[in-house]
Amino acid sequence: MRQPATRHQSSRRLWVAAFTLAAAAAAASAPSATSARATAMPLIGGASEVPLHQYRALRRMHALSERFDYEGWMDAWTEFDAGGFRYQIVAERGSDTVRNKVLRALLKREQELIANGDFGRGELTADNYEFGAETPGPGLRYVLITPKRKDVMLIDGRMVLSETGDLLRVEGILSKNPSFWTSQVNVTRHYARVDGVRVPIGIESIAKVKFAGRSRLNIRYEYDTINGQPVRTAAAPSPVAPLHAVRR
Repeated sequence: MRQPATRHQSSRRLWVAAFTLAAAAAAASAPSATSARATAMPLIGGASEVPLHQYRALRRMHALSERFDYEGWMDAWTEFDAGGFRYQIVAERGSDTVRNKVLRALLKREQELIANGDFGRGELTADNYEFGAETPGPGLRYVLITPKRKDVMLIDGRMVLSETGDLLRVEGILSKNPSFWTSQVNVTRHYARVDGVRVPIGIESIAKVKFAGRSRLNIRYEYDTINGQPVRTAAAPSPVAPLHAVRR
Protein backbone atom coordinates (compact mmCIF):
# COMPACT_ATOMS: atom_id res chain seq x y z
CA MET A 1 0.00 0.00 0.00
CA ARG A 2 1.34 3.42 -0.90
CA GLN A 3 2.51 5.38 2.11
CA PRO A 4 1.11 8.91 2.56
CA ALA A 5 3.51 11.67 1.60
CA THR A 6 5.32 13.34 4.46
CA ARG A 7 5.00 17.06 4.99
CA HIS A 8 8.53 17.53 3.67
CA GLN A 9 7.77 15.56 0.50
CA SER A 10 4.59 17.56 -0.03
CA SER A 11 6.52 20.81 0.35
CA ARG A 12 9.07 19.64 -2.23
CA ARG A 13 6.31 18.79 -4.71
CA LEU A 14 4.73 22.17 -4.05
CA TRP A 15 8.04 23.89 -4.70
CA VAL A 16 8.52 22.07 -8.01
CA ALA A 17 5.08 23.10 -9.28
CA ALA A 18 5.30 26.70 -8.07
CA PHE A 19 8.87 27.38 -9.17
CA THR A 20 8.34 25.83 -12.60
CA LEU A 21 5.53 28.33 -13.24
CA ALA A 22 7.56 31.21 -11.82
CA ALA A 23 10.64 30.34 -13.89
CA ALA A 24 8.63 30.07 -17.10
CA ALA A 25 7.01 33.46 -16.47
CA ALA A 26 10.29 35.16 -15.58
CA ALA A 27 12.01 33.81 -18.70
CA ALA A 28 9.25 34.93 -21.07
CA SER A 29 11.51 37.52 -22.70
CA ALA A 30 13.36 35.30 -25.13
CA PRO A 31 13.69 36.90 -28.58
CA SER A 32 10.95 36.29 -31.09
CA ALA A 33 9.68 37.81 -34.31
CA THR A 34 7.26 39.98 -32.32
CA SER A 35 10.23 41.79 -30.76
CA ALA A 36 10.10 44.21 -33.67
CA ARG A 37 6.86 45.68 -32.33
CA ALA A 38 8.69 47.11 -29.33
CA THR A 39 10.77 49.27 -31.66
CA ALA A 40 7.80 51.54 -32.29
CA MET A 41 8.60 53.28 -29.00
CA PRO A 42 10.92 56.27 -29.49
CA LEU A 43 12.33 55.64 -26.01
CA ILE A 44 14.22 52.55 -27.12
CA GLY A 45 15.37 53.10 -30.62
CA GLY A 46 12.51 54.24 -32.82
CA ALA A 47 12.73 53.82 -36.57
CA SER A 48 16.41 52.87 -36.45
CA GLU A 49 15.66 49.49 -34.89
CA VAL A 50 16.48 46.35 -36.87
CA PRO A 51 13.75 43.70 -36.42
CA LEU A 52 14.80 40.29 -35.16
CA HIS A 53 13.64 37.52 -37.51
CA GLN A 54 16.02 34.69 -36.68
CA TYR A 55 18.59 33.66 -34.11
CA ARG A 56 20.63 30.70 -32.93
CA ALA A 57 22.02 30.94 -29.42
CA LEU A 58 23.53 28.79 -26.72
CA ARG A 59 21.46 29.23 -23.60
CA ARG A 60 23.12 28.55 -20.24
CA MET A 61 20.60 27.99 -17.44
CA HIS A 62 21.04 27.58 -13.70
CA ALA A 63 18.36 27.16 -11.03
CA LEU A 64 18.33 26.35 -7.33
CA SER A 65 16.17 26.13 -4.24
CA GLU A 66 17.85 27.57 -1.16
CA ARG A 67 15.77 25.52 1.27
CA PHE A 68 15.69 22.12 -0.41
CA ASP A 69 19.31 22.10 -1.65
CA TYR A 70 18.20 21.48 -5.22
CA GLU A 71 20.54 22.89 -7.85
CA GLY A 72 20.87 22.18 -11.54
CA TRP A 73 22.56 23.43 -14.71
CA MET A 74 21.64 23.01 -18.35
CA ASP A 75 23.09 24.24 -21.67
CA ALA A 76 20.90 24.14 -24.77
CA TRP A 77 21.20 25.33 -28.34
CA THR A 78 18.07 27.33 -29.10
CA GLU A 79 16.93 28.46 -32.52
CA PHE A 80 14.09 30.67 -33.71
CA ASP A 81 12.94 31.44 -37.24
CA ALA A 82 9.77 31.44 -39.31
CA GLY A 83 9.35 27.75 -38.52
CA GLY A 84 9.10 28.34 -34.79
CA PHE A 85 11.29 27.68 -31.75
CA ARG A 86 13.51 24.63 -31.37
CA TYR A 87 16.05 23.50 -28.81
CA GLN A 88 18.67 20.81 -28.28
CA ILE A 89 20.10 20.12 -24.84
CA VAL A 90 23.87 19.62 -25.06
CA ALA A 91 24.98 19.53 -21.42
CA GLU A 92 23.39 19.16 -17.99
CA ARG A 93 24.29 18.35 -14.42
CA GLY A 94 22.97 18.59 -10.91
CA SER A 95 19.57 17.77 -9.48
CA ASP A 96 17.29 15.60 -11.64
CA THR A 97 14.33 17.52 -10.20
CA VAL A 98 15.65 20.91 -11.29
CA ARG A 99 16.79 19.71 -14.72
CA ASN A 100 13.67 17.76 -15.62
CA LYS A 101 10.90 19.61 -13.79
CA VAL A 102 12.15 23.19 -14.08
CA LEU A 103 14.72 23.79 -16.84
CA ARG A 104 13.33 21.35 -19.43
CA ALA A 105 9.83 22.58 -18.63
CA LEU A 106 10.98 26.16 -19.18
CA LEU A 107 12.17 25.40 -22.71
CA LYS A 108 9.01 23.45 -23.50
CA ARG A 109 6.84 26.30 -22.22
CA GLU A 110 8.65 28.82 -24.42
CA GLN A 111 8.15 26.56 -27.43
CA GLU A 112 4.42 26.40 -26.70
CA LEU A 113 4.08 30.17 -26.23
CA ILE A 114 5.72 30.88 -29.58
CA ALA A 115 3.73 28.17 -31.36
CA ASN A 116 0.50 29.67 -29.97
CA GLY A 117 1.48 33.25 -30.86
CA ASP A 118 1.35 34.37 -27.22
CA PHE A 119 4.75 36.05 -26.94
CA GLY A 120 3.27 39.44 -27.79
CA ARG A 121 1.66 39.47 -24.35
CA GLY A 122 5.03 40.29 -22.82
CA GLU A 123 6.42 42.86 -25.27
CA LEU A 124 7.33 46.43 -24.30
CA THR A 125 4.50 48.07 -26.24
CA ALA A 126 1.76 50.60 -25.54
CA ASP A 127 -0.73 47.73 -25.76
CA ASN A 128 0.82 46.17 -22.66
CA TYR A 129 2.28 49.05 -20.65
CA GLU A 130 1.86 52.65 -19.55
CA PHE A 131 5.21 54.44 -19.65
CA GLY A 132 6.00 57.02 -17.00
CA ALA A 133 8.14 60.11 -17.13
CA GLU A 134 11.85 59.69 -17.70
CA THR A 135 14.20 60.16 -14.74
CA PRO A 136 17.90 60.80 -15.37
CA GLY A 137 20.66 59.06 -13.42
CA PRO A 138 24.46 58.88 -13.58
CA GLY A 139 25.05 57.75 -17.15
CA LEU A 140 21.59 56.16 -17.33
CA ARG A 141 17.93 56.98 -17.91
CA TYR A 142 15.02 55.38 -16.05
CA VAL A 143 11.41 55.00 -17.20
CA LEU A 144 8.70 53.56 -14.96
CA ILE A 145 6.55 50.90 -16.61
CA THR A 146 3.08 49.96 -15.35
CA PRO A 147 1.27 46.95 -16.82
CA LYS A 148 -2.18 47.66 -18.21
CA ARG A 149 -3.43 44.32 -16.89
CA LYS A 150 -2.46 41.59 -14.47
CA ASP A 151 -0.42 39.11 -16.49
CA VAL A 152 2.38 36.72 -15.51
CA MET A 153 4.34 37.89 -18.57
CA LEU A 154 4.36 41.57 -17.60
CA ILE A 155 6.70 43.34 -15.15
CA ASP A 156 5.71 46.14 -12.78
CA GLY A 157 8.92 48.14 -12.47
CA ARG A 158 11.15 50.18 -14.73
CA MET A 159 13.24 50.24 -17.90
CA VAL A 160 16.89 51.22 -17.62
CA LEU A 161 18.25 52.96 -20.72
CA SER A 162 21.68 54.14 -21.78
CA GLU A 163 22.33 57.86 -22.28
CA THR A 164 21.59 57.36 -25.98
CA GLY A 165 18.28 55.58 -25.28
CA ASP A 166 19.29 51.96 -25.81
CA LEU A 167 17.46 49.46 -23.60
CA LEU A 168 19.86 47.92 -21.08
CA ARG A 169 17.50 46.11 -18.75
CA VAL A 170 13.95 45.76 -17.45
CA GLU A 171 13.56 45.13 -13.72
CA GLY A 172 10.74 44.74 -11.24
CA ILE A 173 8.21 42.15 -10.08
CA LEU A 174 5.76 40.09 -12.11
CA SER A 175 2.45 41.92 -12.20
CA LYS A 176 0.62 38.68 -11.45
CA ASN A 177 1.96 35.79 -9.38
CA PRO A 178 2.10 32.58 -11.45
CA SER A 179 0.40 30.58 -8.70
CA PHE A 180 -1.15 30.85 -5.24
CA TRP A 181 2.06 29.44 -3.78
CA THR A 182 4.35 32.21 -5.06
CA SER A 183 4.18 35.40 -2.99
CA GLN A 184 6.53 37.44 -5.20
CA VAL A 185 8.73 37.01 -8.27
CA ASN A 186 11.54 39.55 -8.82
CA VAL A 187 12.89 39.69 -12.37
CA THR A 188 15.74 41.46 -14.14
CA ARG A 189 16.07 41.05 -17.91
CA HIS A 190 19.29 42.29 -19.54
CA TYR A 191 19.54 43.46 -23.17
CA ALA A 192 22.31 44.50 -25.56
CA ARG A 193 22.86 45.25 -29.23
CA VAL A 194 24.61 42.42 -31.03
CA ASP A 195 25.61 43.30 -34.59
CA GLY A 196 23.08 46.13 -34.51
CA VAL A 197 20.12 44.09 -33.26
CA ARG A 198 18.78 44.44 -29.73
CA VAL A 199 18.46 41.03 -28.04
CA PRO A 200 18.16 39.60 -24.52
CA ILE A 201 21.52 38.54 -23.06
CA GLY A 202 20.56 37.50 -19.52
CA ILE A 203 17.78 36.93 -17.02
CA GLU A 204 17.86 36.82 -13.24
CA SER A 205 14.88 35.84 -11.13
CA ILE A 206 14.22 35.28 -7.43
CA ALA A 207 10.87 33.68 -6.57
CA LYS A 208 9.50 33.52 -3.04
CA VAL A 209 7.56 30.27 -2.68
CA LYS A 210 5.35 29.70 0.36
CA PHE A 211 6.73 27.00 2.69
CA ALA A 212 9.78 26.67 0.43
CA GLY A 213 11.67 29.97 0.69
CA ARG A 214 13.58 31.63 -2.13
CA SER A 215 14.41 30.00 -5.45
CA ARG A 216 16.75 31.48 -8.06
CA LEU A 217 16.99 31.28 -11.83
CA ASN A 218 19.84 32.60 -14.00
CA ILE A 219 19.93 32.43 -17.81
CA ARG A 220 22.62 33.69 -20.21
CA TYR A 221 22.42 33.86 -24.01
CA GLU A 222 25.44 33.44 -26.31
CA TYR A 223 24.47 34.18 -29.91
CA ASP A 224 25.83 32.27 -32.90
CA THR A 225 23.67 33.75 -35.67
CA ILE A 226 21.23 36.67 -35.82
CA ASN A 227 18.93 37.30 -38.79
CA GLY A 228 20.71 34.61 -40.77
CA GLN A 229 24.18 36.09 -40.34
CA PRO A 230 27.05 34.81 -38.17
CA VAL A 231 27.57 37.00 -35.13
CA ARG A 232 30.74 39.05 -35.52
CA THR A 233 30.86 40.75 -32.12
CA ALA A 234 29.89 38.94 -28.95
CA ALA A 235 27.78 40.82 -26.43
CA ALA A 236 29.40 41.73 -23.15
CA PRO A 237 28.38 39.23 -20.45
CA SER A 238 25.26 40.28 -18.59
CA PRO A 239 26.07 41.48 -15.05
CA VAL A 240 24.46 38.47 -13.40
CA ALA A 241 25.57 37.93 -9.83
CA PRO A 242 26.91 34.39 -9.30
CA LEU A 243 24.69 32.06 -7.34
CA HIS A 244 26.23 30.39 -4.35
CA ALA A 245 26.41 26.61 -4.69
CA VAL A 246 24.39 24.53 -2.27
CA ARG A 247 24.69 20.93 -1.30
CA ARG A 248 22.62 18.38 -3.20
